[in-house]
Amino acid sequence: MTTDPADEIAAALAKLRGRRPRAPFGGGHGGPHAHEHRGHGPHPFHGGPPWADPGQGRFGGVARLRMLDALVSASGPLSVSEIADAVGVDQPRASRLVQQGVQMRLIEREPDPDDARRTRVRLTAEGERLVSSLRGRRRDAVRSALESFTDAERADFARLLAKFADAWPQD
Repeated sequence: MTTDPADEIAAALAKLRGRRPRAPFGGGHGGPHAHEHRGHGPHPFHGGPPWADPGQGRFGGVARLRMLDALVSASGPLSVSEIADAVGVDQPRASRLVQQGVQMRLIEREPDPDDARRTRVRLTAEGERLVSSLRGRRRDAVRSALESFTDAERADFARLLAKFADAWPQD
């Protein structure tokens, strides 16, 4: 079975996106008005993508998108610890991402059949639709960028980028 180079490239880019170096000074600017002012908290993010939550800024949205990608790529529901590992955050941050995803109705918790003290997390139908839509848009953008490449160049680029993404340090 031959894989579409655009799909391979989109997957490699998604893998790299989750491994970005941290922003200086322990955070990043989350877009317009995501910073705090004296006397009150952060302003909501204006006009963000559908997976970003107002008030969380873009970076909360990017981590959330990585969580959704991890859940759709998994063979089944994941624990919060597994989500933390997949997204590259600590467990408290993963717990907050899960709670936000539940509030947005993109994911849901279910009891772990092996350990009643734990829950597992899976995508809802709405979460699956959102991830499918976002992946389709990502794939379309990659295909558009590859229009000037020959078939051989597309295949070579996909192979090399995937190799690069696999070798990229995990932190």
